[in-house]
Amino acid sequence: MASADAIAAGSAKFPKPADRKFQYGTAGFRMKATLLDSVVYRVGLLAALRSRKLNGQTIGVMITASHNPPNDNGVKLVDPMGEMLEASWETHATTLANAIDDQALVKAYQTLTDELRIKPEAKSRVVYARDTRASGPHLVAALVEALNATGTDSTDYKILTTPQLHYLTRCINTKGSLYEYGEPTEQGYCEKLAAAFKTAIQGGKFQGPVTVDCANGVGGPKLRELIKHLPSPSEGGVEIRVVNDDVVDPEKLNYLCGADFVKTGQRAPPSSQAAPLARCASLDGDADRIVYYFVDSDSTFRLLDGDRIATLAALFIGDLARSAGLGEKLKVGVVQTAYANGASTAYIENDLKLPVVCTPTGVKHLHHAATHFDVGVYFEANGHGTVSSALNTLRALTQLINQTVGDALSDLLLVEIILAHKGWGPKEWDQTYTDLPNRLVRVEVADRNIFKAVDAERKLEKPEGVQAIIDGLVGKYKQGRSFARASGTEDAVRVYAEASTRGEADDLAAKVSGVVKSAGI
Repeated sequence: MASADAIAAGSAKFPKPADRKFQYGTAGFRMKATLLDSVVYRVGLLAALRSRKLNGQTIGVMITASHNPPNDNGVKLVDPMGEMLEASWETHATTLANAIDDQALVKAYQTLTDELRIKPEAKSRVVYARDTRASGPHLVAALVEALNATGTDSTDYKILTTPQLHYLTRCINTKGSLYEYGEPTEQGYCEKLAAAFKTAIQGGKFQGPVTVDCANGVGGPKLRELIKHLPSPSEGGVEIRVVNDDVVDPEKLNYLCGADFVKTGQRAPPSSQAAPLARCASLDGDADRIVYYFVDSDSTFRLLDGDRIATLAALFIGDLARSAGLGEKLKVGVVQTAYANGASTAYIENDLKLPVVCTPTGVKHLHHAATHFDVGVYFEANGHGTVSSALNTLRALTQLINQTVGDALSDLLLVEIILAHKGWGPKEWDQTYTDLPNRLVRVEVADRNIFKAVDAERKLEKPEGVQAIIDGLVGKYKQGRSFARASGTEDAVRVYAEASTRGEADDLAAKVSGVVKSAGI
């Protein structure tokens, strides 16, 4: 049971910066680590409330900032089935984070307890982990202070990838039930993926090694641990070459490496020494995102991003369904965001003959839409994604894929299995369709909140009149498409544009960015 005095005393150790306003977004809270003490303490309070509201089910707390620079950090909550925090509770997180002082925090905590009809005497259980950032242990101390103040039973899982904590949270809450998801340990995670991998690779043949850039983050040691459980190349497994796995020097995290560097810069990490046509992949800092890429025979960089992984998975699963005689019975679909390249959408609808649903950005939206299919495939273009399946026919794949959240390690194994069965290298994969040239631009604005998007974030409702101007510009370009979406974490708007040529895509992006900048002054 929580004590008002204990909550206030704990809060006094982690005072809120007077000039800061915090907001829980799609990535939880994320900012400079020096600003996070009070936020993490208050997230601990919310985790206790969430668990009590759900009759003592275990809630996860992950301390990470993913692809952000080493001096940043963040914190987010994981609901009992390993999914993102229920959207309605994001407001509660923001409320607690912005309480101006200790007594205001106690009052806000009590108000939530009353309004949500939470029984103060109910049990609360929390598991937590962190990535390899230097600020992690200090922030964990703030979290533990809150869990102790609220009388919460807690377990520290030390350093994990974000998807591993999601996995553990679901395993703990389903253990002993009909829906038991797995053994709630890191070893259980590795063994589950490895067993499914061994089953799924039967009949496939790997085309050489895959080089994996681990962003000098937590994915490095965790991938090396997973490899110990996989069959060796001599046993029919895939050779995985691990690079950029230095977690001793925190300053190397995401520096000139990682999925965000590759996706944004459209180039391989300078440390990559892969030969032409060799398969390469990059994880992000907390290993929930992956992109593939290669350099072709004339030294041109070729990105195989989340769109490519989604279409590859959809193609393979569709083939499996037809081979099993389930083509008409199995409802397979693909979920994308507005950032998906238009060529990928056309390929899925016209060539694979599969339905496509567009949702707002964020894994929670994609995952919800995917569950409406028997097999729902979703990947954001940046590499966040997974496959959600409800049928036993694809048991090996459903055991392999972390269905709680996008997981770079399980997605890596999925891609390798598909390529082995298809007998493809990266070049053959790349040739399935041709991306439309595109450009993503970040535009700083005074207040991101004045930009309100609708239609799965493909149209701007406000400021009034801006969308009409964008529509007029888009109409001047062959295969033109563009949209503007406010960032969830900073005062900036991201402008995406695509067109039939590189020059036109760049030109359209520049013009729409100009419109957005004028509107945001």
